[in-house]
Amino acid sequence: MAILAGFKRLEPRSRERRTLKRHCLVTVQNYGFLVFSFATVCLANRGKNSRMTAPSGTDRERALRVLSTANHRLEYLTANDWSLLVDKAMSTSVKKGETLLRQGEHLDHILFVTSGAATIQVYATKIAQIGPGEICGEMAFLEGGTATATVTADQDVSALKIERTALSDLFELFPHLASRFYRSLAVALSRRLREQLAVMPAPKK
Repeated sequence: MAILAGFKRLEPRSRERRTLKRHCLVTVQNYGFLVFSFATVCLANRGKNSRMTAPSGTDRERALRVLSTANHRLEYLTANDWSLLVDKAMSTSVKKGETLLRQGEHLDHILFVTSGAATIQVYATKIAQIGPGEICGEMAFLEGGTATATVTADQDVSALKIERTALSDLFELFPHLASRFYRSLAVALSRRLREQLAVMPAPKK
């Protein structure tokens, strides 16, 4: 009888151990699922990130040359201004037919095209084409909102991407850079507006 009583006293502890074991097993399984999910996301994004690197060496020099000499560049920026901007940028590329920006999506960066050409469309209507030295995403940058147009590559395009936070940091350190940047941006927007007005049909008399 004493032996049976001893087993009965041990039985609750055995149940507790089994319950604890089950809890541990579930925890391990959940942790394994989280690790697997994280690895899957990383692998899915690896291809996207592989086409984005900091410009250096000859790529950096070529980008500086294009941005500072292109016909439709941000004309009031100095060579030193461009050097500061490029050092804060990441190089990215898209293939012909791929989208650089999509109308309606939230943007936290701007893009400078360094090679290739792309079409700007609003509700599937072509309004302009941009090439080396030109900027896109500037209206969303100014307004702190969403892209007002879709930009699609007409051929393989290389560009420099600069995050809003990186620009803000630069402008705080170099107020004169900010002044020249916004002046140049105003001129670029005015030029695009004039180009769009020039192709509009004349009003009937």
